[in-house]
Amino acid sequence: MSKNTPLALFISLVGFYGFSQYAGVTPGSTGNLGGASQAMVNNSIGAINDQFDRLRIETGIDEFQGSPYLDNSFQITEMFYGEESQGKIYYRYNAYNEEIEIKNSPLEEEVPKSLNKDKSVSVIIDNKYPLSFKTFIDGKGNTLNGYLAQLNEGANFKLFKRTRVKFSQGQKAQNSFVKDVPNKFSHYIEYYYQPTGAKRIDELPTKNKQLIKMMDEPFKGKLEKYLDENDLDIKDQADLVKVFQFLNS
Repeated sequence: MSKNTPLALFISLVGFYGFSQYAGVTPGSTGNLGGASQAMVNNSIGAINDQFDRLRIETGIDEFQGSPYLDNSFQITEMFYGEESQGKIYYRYNAYNEEIEIKNSPLEEEVPKSLNKDKSVSVIIDNKYPLSFKTFIDGKGNTLNGYLAQLNEGANFKLFKRTRVKFSQGQKAQNSFVKDVPNKFSHYIEYYYQPTGAKRIDELPTKNKQLIKMMDEPFKGKLEKYLDENDLDIKDQADLVKVFQFLNS
């Protein structure tokens, strides 16, 4: 497959309307974001301070606990369209906004851009896990769209991780004797799985017995024995990865 094939496909799917937001960009042209096509890039976004300033104004609270980001700094990574590398970029994942921010360098003066939420585009996080936009079903049966990191893939299942960030608005102090309650970003981890050949991606339970119950044979019996013999707890990510490595073996 030629290098331009996936980008040409992306361009044909987006069409004229999608490109109208990229002022001065010719469809199919490439920019300087590590060789990444400008068709993959959405609008420019402000620096992290700009985003916190917006929330300060909205809430009237100056103090914050936590962060909307997995890591406040930009990390170098490789970007893919399908299985084809599109070059190196610097990225930062805003889990609260479900947005991947990208730059050509880690320099603070460079304004980051937002990566389009296209399911064929992925970036590598932690030097090994592809992070991409997916449709999935949570434990309450809600169909959601967001970013999942693929932790494992084998003959029978794919295993994914989602970092969900909740924002809680602070409160102004009622008098001068107490402090403001700060705005707060809280991080939560969820895990999802997809059987080979299935279109659905579903949230996994957090207890061993619940996971055994939801599995079909022959996996149910094998899994129950494996968990018992190895004293694993699927609440721990390392143990959960071991479980899916076993199920895929």
